[in-house]
Amino acid sequence: MTYDVIIIGTGAGGGTLARHLAPSGKRVLLLERGDWLPREFENWNTEAVFVDNRYVSPDTWYDRHGKPFQPGVHYVVGGATKLYGAALYRLRKEDFGELRHHDGISPAWPIPYEELEPYYTLAEERYHVHGARGEDPTEPPASAPYPHPAVSHEPRIQQLANDLANAGYQPFHAPCGIMLNESNPPFSTCIRCSTCDGFPCLVHAKSDAEVLGVRPALEHENVTLQTNAKVVRLDTNDAGTAVTEVVVERDGGEERFAGHVVVVACGAANTARLLLQSATDKHPNGLANGSDQVGRNYMFHESTAVLALSREENPTAYQKTLGLNDFYFGSDDFEYPLGNVQMVGKSTAPMFRGERPQETRLAPEWTLDRMAKHAIDFWLSTEDLPHPGNRVTVDGDGKLTLTYTETNLEAKKRLYAKVKSILGQLDMNPDHLIHRFAYMKNDIPIGGCAHQAGTARFGTDPNASVLDVTCKAHELDNLYVVDTSVFPSIGAVNPALTAMANSLRVGDHLLERLN
Repeated sequence: MTYDVIIIGTGAGGGTLARHLAPSGKRVLLLERGDWLPREFENWNTEAVFVDNRYVSPDTWYDRHGKPFQPGVHYVVGGATKLYGAALYRLRKEDFGELRHHDGISPAWPIPYEELEPYYTLAEERYHVHGARGEDPTEPPASAPYPHPAVSHEPRIQQLANDLANAGYQPFHAPCGIMLNESNPPFSTCIRCSTCDGFPCLVHAKSDAEVLGVRPALEHENVTLQTNAKVVRLDTNDAGTAVTEVVVERDGGEERFAGHVVVVACGAANTARLLLQSATDKHPNGLANGSDQVGRNYMFHESTAVLALSREENPTAYQKTLGLNDFYFGSDDFEYPLGNVQMVGKSTAPMFRGERPQETRLAPEWTLDRMAKHAIDFWLSTEDLPHPGNRVTVDGDGKLTLTYTETNLEAKKRLYAKVKSILGQLDMNPDHLIHRFAYMKNDIPIGGCAHQAGTARFGTDPNASVLDVTCKAHELDNLYVVDTSVFPSIGAVNPALTAMANSLRVGDHLLERLN
């Protein structure tokens, strides 16, 4: 059987595309290397998720020094969205143009913001995004309001928002992808628990690509899902101009599938690996790699998790409701962009042990518990700049090496200093924060690749990009990519909504092509 479309990967890109194509009646095959993430008590167990890494893949990758590490990737239906925080931000309009940073240039996209805007609106609808237009001073123009009202702040976070506003800043309600009905709680899917950011959702209330992409797609008889199907190679015709078969390892054997169109959505590192592993005589450096850009320009955000200890306890359950973009494009004392500040899921003592085992292994449990009860947790993101030397490579045995050197460190350092300064200013209220602050500053290591992007960038110049503006490979007639690999730049906000929106844009192109 030959399918109309084969989609490899079921995350933000692949799962979204499958749902978009499903009503067309076209024969769609979804290939997922993992299985359904089990619904079990451990979904909400902090030790299982953060200490035991129950849902992290057993993959081993290697850094630029040849040192092995376990990447934070998730091979399940829904991909990384099963454990993401569902912070569904649009890139700023300016992010689509060229931006000058302290360490260099963030390049322009080959499409303007206006071309993606209708798809942002559709993605916000499909993924039940809650938010409030007009609060974020950097937000781009939108053709419609958010489909759902902003998620309310719990009292401690509302107090923080008030204090920030009183200090002259512009906090806003963060765009949250959860199926919450605050006006009618008995009929709400979401129960507003503390196990959202970084956890799978046991009640399927998180707006992930399994629940809102794959499952709706499978309601259509023309869509088929194969799990535990690891794609190892894409074979082409003799001329090397089209993919003819997708080669899969499954249940210890090899299977082959043919499709008129093949779409790769494996995540930035694994999409690059698949293209590189599919080298042929016509594509000796890897499939679609005549430009030598496949695997290059790897980005994953310069991120820092910070907690401040409040004098009073912070009993917040769902904390990820507040954002701050006052420094997104710079500050009074720094002309270059700094980045985004948002809340992260509420910390607990077991999380400290899982994230910093060496530093916390001798600490009495009650000390960590007290820290967690008083913690207010922030996530700081600075734009990582594309650099051709930051790249994914694969050897003949399939060993993946991620060569990466940090960029934009001065901006990252200054954003951290700004947040620290803000918290100091808020100490004008004696009941608010401790006079001498204690911070647990946790830089996200190379293995934290939830925001990975850039390894198969799209563009107009075949010599400088892998894909054209429709996200089709320049060198092949039927090969597309719809994950964050396509990003020429990553901005400083979470990339999931942009991947979803672009997948919908490519989906409309494919519907026209197939019809």
